[in-house]
Amino acid sequence: MQEMESKSQTDPILTEKAAAIAEIARCFYQRGWVLGTSGNFSSVLSREPFRLAITSSGIDKGLIDAVNILEVDEMGSVVSGTARASAETLLHVEIARRRGAGAVLHTHSIWSNILSEASADQGGIEISGYEMLKGLEGIQSHDEREWLPILENSQDMAALSGVVGETLDRFPACHGFLLRRHGLYTWGRDLAEAKRHVEIFEFLLVVIGRTRELNGRS
Repeated sequence: MQEMESKSQTDPILTEKAAAIAEIARCFYQRGWVLGTSGNFSSVLSREPFRLAITSSGIDKGLIDAVNILEVDEMGSVVSGTARASAETLLHVEIARRRGAGAVLHTHSIWSNILSEASADQGGIEISGYEMLKGLEGIQSHDEREWLPILENSQDMAALSGVVGETLDRFPACHGFLLRRHGLYTWGRDLAEAKRHVEIFEFLLVVIGRTRELNGRS
């Protein structure tokens, strides 16, 4: 990690973003949303050329530090750092470009896995009527409808990033999506907004799941 440490010492933007990403990852680990090495998080460093700060692969999110954050380009190739980038880096790049997002966060919570399977046949989950929806950027009322698409998971990241791009084009108002039996992806203009979106979605997924349990629905 010597190269990454050297680069971070001379690049204040990377230093700041790496520390913030690591802090969010540890926070989400404590909340049970990214146990073990699951999940990945990123923040855009620049648009031209495109550079992304992203968590390296195989890192325990409860132990992650700033030195575990890599810099990658638009192809997902590591520009700074000696570790391997997350296999899902191309998904982060696709979201950042399609949505103009400044940060992309991906969690592996229990309820995102359960509901992504339970609602897979419907192609997504419709959420409305909850006050917490107003925590999603641009939503002004609990009466507004949020559609959370569910995509089939794949190990072919090039193909999956294409599906993600098509989904974002098809549902331009959505703030996130679920990968089936995998987890939640959401984003924001910066890390703070993306973090808030994760908190809102994870809250809503628990409420929806628990409500279905109480009503005897699968």
